[in-house]
Amino acid sequence: MTAEVVKDRRVLVIRSIHVTYHLKGVAAGAREAAERAHERHAGHCPVARSISPCIGITTQLEFAE
Repeated sequence: MTAEVVKDRRVLVIRSIHVTYHLKGVAAGAREAAERAHERHAGHCPVARSISPCIGITTQLEFAE
């Protein structure tokens, strides 16, 4: 996870968060399901929905063997 943090009037403020999900050992047939879940999860995540009006959230999904 990485974040962009800036100072705003001497207070640290989080502007954006980027999360990379690393999935290991996913069978070839399960990759499509994982990709679909990844595409939809932010809309159903209480934390993402709570902070996304103020903080930009991006994610990416990487598969490892």
